[in-house]
Amino acid sequence: MDDINMNQDEHDQKLKDQKTEVQKEFKGFFLSLKEYIPQLLSIRKGTDKEATAETIREGVSIKGQTAWILVFSIFIASIGLNVSSTAVVIGAMLISPLMGPILGIGFSIGVNDVDTLKASVINFGAMVFLSLITSFLFFSIPIFNEATPEILARTKPDVRDVLIAISGGLALIIAISRPKPQFNTVAGVAIATALMPPLCTAGFGLATGQFNYFGGAMFLFTINCIFIALAAFAITKYLRFPMRKYINHAKRRRISRIASLIAFVILSFSIYLFYELYLLNDYNTRAEKFIKNLKEQGVNIIGDYSESIDYQEKEIKLYVFGSSYTSIDQERWEEELKDLGLKNTKLTILQSQDDTRMREDIDQIKEMYMESNKMLISRDESIREKDDRINELEQALRRYYDNEVLFDRVVKEIGINYSDLKKVSYAREYVSDFEKVDTLNVISVSWKGGVSKRQKKIQEEKLKAWMETRLKIKNIEVREVP
Repeated sequence: MDDINMNQDEHDQKLKDQKTEVQKEFKGFFLSLKEYIPQLLSIRKGTDKEATAETIREGVSIKGQTAWILVFSIFIASIGLNVSSTAVVIGAMLISPLMGPILGIGFSIGVNDVDTLKASVINFGAMVFLSLITSFLFFSIPIFNEATPEILARTKPDVRDVLIAISGGLALIIAISRPKPQFNTVAGVAIATALMPPLCTAGFGLATGQFNYFGGAMFLFTINCIFIALAAFAITKYLRFPMRKYINHAKRRRISRIASLIAFVILSFSIYLFYELYLLNDYNTRAEKFIKNLKEQGVNIIGDYSESIDYQEKEIKLYVFGSSYTSIDQERWEEELKDLGLKNTKLTILQSQDDTRMREDIDQIKEMYMESNKMLISRDESIREKDDRINELEQALRRYYDNEVLFDRVVKEIGINYSDLKKVSYAREYVSDFEKVDTLNVISVSWKGGVSKRQKKIQEEKLKAWMETRLKIKNIEVREVP
């Protein structure tokens, strides 16, 4: 019994030691992971602050060659939007210098650099002016006045544009702050944030007098600029870039207060824009879901979502036709609106109870479609019959040429091999015994004087055998003619 108790104690101690060892290993792994994650996500280490500040300040100016690059890139982007070519628009964004002044604004506020801030704001204004003038002149040409899908896509910003601008601005300033700037990231951010297309669309709105396009495009451009500058400001503060020093302490404090005020205003306005766009996007999503549910219930609704939803007036206007919908139906739909969180939304139903004319038009369209379909089927059958006939004729012609003796190819060889011949001819005879028809290939020969009958016979047999081999035909008969 004592031995059993001793073995049990040893076993328990062994399990306890193993448990302690596992706990130590897990604790060591957890500590290693805890040390690794901050190193993985840290962006402070290796930041070249002096080179980053110099790069940003140099990128602020758009004078000289940079201004012309901007003009040509805007011109290319305008063409890309006009022809709805995404590739051309992307190419224009890659060569555009628009990011410089925007980064300069965020960075200068972060380090209290009033000189860089002034230069950034001035160059930003010049940049917008040049861009609008260039796109305005391009779209003023009458043949380029069409509102293409690429243009329309830049007239209504939503909350996703804010997220893209924030993420793009953060990625850009982090990429520039590396010891070796990652220019492929800079190019990618230029494409993702898409600063140029809204400016081109704004120029289109001015050129065509469609100021709603101008307002929507400039709103999208403003959102992108504000959040890119805000991201640059946030990273500048996080990386603790050295503040600009001024000899006059009063001036330094004044500039610091101004910079803080500007930063607060930008931050507050950014939060406001984000919130408003979030509400707009959320409202449109819920309203679209409501309309989709009605369509699934069999309600015949005319028009698309954009025509039916009015966020500003908090109204959904539906154009329906077909069956008559009563006030009970509308009350039920309004309850569905409340269930979707749209209780303050006004539901307006514009109904056409007499849809006889519309149904007649639909029936007429169906009839025309059926007639057209029959004509197409008839035409296809006619074409198929003609194709079959052509194939038959081609096969017959091929068989004819396969049986045709190309006499002109062998007549010279006959003259060389049979020098005693004076004339030779070839013909095909059709022979019948009134039961079947056979084809006989007849070679008529005329000999020169002085050739004996025996020699003629030998030569004719030889010519017959040669012709059968040379032309690969049978049923050859050689006849002598005067």
